[in-house]
Amino acid sequence: MSLRTHLVAQFKRPTGLPGRLAGWIMAGRPSNRLRNSWTIDQLGIRPGDRVLEIGFGPGLALAWAAKKAPNGKVIGLDHSPVMLAQATKRNRLAIAAGRMELHQGGLEMLDRIGGSFDRIVSANVVQFWDEPAAVFRALKARLAPGGRIATTFMPRHPGAGRADALAMAERIEGWMKEAGFAQPKTAWLDLEPVPAVCVLADNAL
Repeated sequence: MSLRTHLVAQFKRPTGLPGRLAGWIMAGRPSNRLRNSWTIDQLGIRPGDRVLEIGFGPGLALAWAAKKAPNGKVIGLDHSPVMLAQATKRNRLAIAAGRMELHQGGLEMLDRIGGSFDRIVSANVVQFWDEPAAVFRALKARLAPGGRIATTFMPRHPGAGRADALAMAERIEGWMKEAGFAQPKTAWLDLEPVPAVCVLADNAL
């Protein structure tokens, strides 16, 4: 395995020193920061909302969500202990105040956490899900009536272009419809070298 291939693999489940490097890249890259803040803006988070992030990485989106929900709670799930450590450090004040909980693991943690969520978000993790439609069904079951889900994707493979982002947006909309979301819609953010797409859907009241 080449060094580049090994590093790219770290963005799926960061481990060890290479995983720490991947986290630093995710936290520092301007396009990542803009993509995450933009995604949180798409959610329309209210002050008292309960927010869930799937695959929180170094914790950028968690921090912005917590600022928008000062009277609510932000909960994050990520498989990587390296990302858990970085996100915990970045969000230590919100965690200490009881406004944020971070857990190592995946959707299996939701039964332990309990309750429903007003907003659910993920950014650049949908491409790693083995059965995306099943994941969206599980998330819909946890989304409160009138709640909103946002899934953002920005292609990163060599030679990626606008067409790749559009194709993934269409697939995400299809998976959401399979899961029971009636009218998913796609927003665009023009970034370099390729745009990011955010597919949004509301849970019917």
